[in-house]
Amino acid sequence: MIKNSKGSRKAKELLLEIGFEEITDIPMDIFVAGLGATLIEIPLKNSDGKIVRGNSKTLIKINSEIQFEERKRFTIAHEIGHFLLHSKLDLGAHNETSNTLNWFNTTVQQAKKGIQEWEANDFASELLMPEDLIRKETFRKKFSPDLVKNLSIRFKTSLTSIIYRLLSLDIYPLFVVFVNKGVVRYWSKSNNFWIKVKNITKLSPPEDSVALEYIDANYEYLYSGNEKAQQIYKSIWFELKDDEDDSDFFEYCIPTKQYETIISVIWEK
Repeated sequence: MIKNSKGSRKAKELLLEIGFEEITDIPMDIFVAGLGATLIEIPLKNSDGKIVRGNSKTLIKINSEIQFEERKRFTIAHEIGHFLLHSKLDLGAHNETSNTLNWFNTTVQQAKKGIQEWEANDFASELLMPEDLIRKETFRKKFSPDLVKNLSIRFKTSLTSIIYRLLSLDIYPLFVVFVNKGVVRYWSKSNNFWIKVKNITKLSPPEDSVALEYIDANYEYLYSGNEKAQQIYKSIWFELKDDEDDSDFFEYCIPTKQYETIISVIWEK
């Protein structure tokens, strides 16, 4: 995972400058206008958002057909990051897609797209989910699907964004897998997650994993309430040491049928 704090530093500086701990309740069009740009929502073909810089004005365009408000907010925050961090020459012709906004990419993939995308995502994450507040909201609370849901509502961001935030801040020891079209594309883990991962990249999720259940169910939701955290064995995703007994873990999946994706979170019981 790329370690670059330019984006988050800029977001912290911005919040300090405007005198707000967070912008959760500020309408995004008003926030953008206060920064000297204009936000418009229009249908965009093959794009979630784009930034257009003129000689004296800057437009941030967001696809009005994005279904979820949380995704719109993150896309807007991402474009604000480009506006404040990167020049017109840095970006060139620039459109945001699900690929540029996807946190769960390998370092190689991120490098191909340019460090600017990482920085803009990092900026958006800190702007919408400030580190100090995330740590406060999770203090002495166990990780669970309900916690992720409550944080998502609290900060008006997606479940996926919350999971990545918890992962990147090392608040909990988590292992997170991104599955697309039935294949494990990327995975990441907290720095404090000291377990050896099986060879899973570019393969179908392991037998007996919850992720595979969701693929077999055509990405439909299978569990609700407390059952979202399904108990599994450690050996399903991880290698056991010599003479090590198997142990209990949990797996929690977020499927998105539209894109045939699954975010799978695994942690120790």
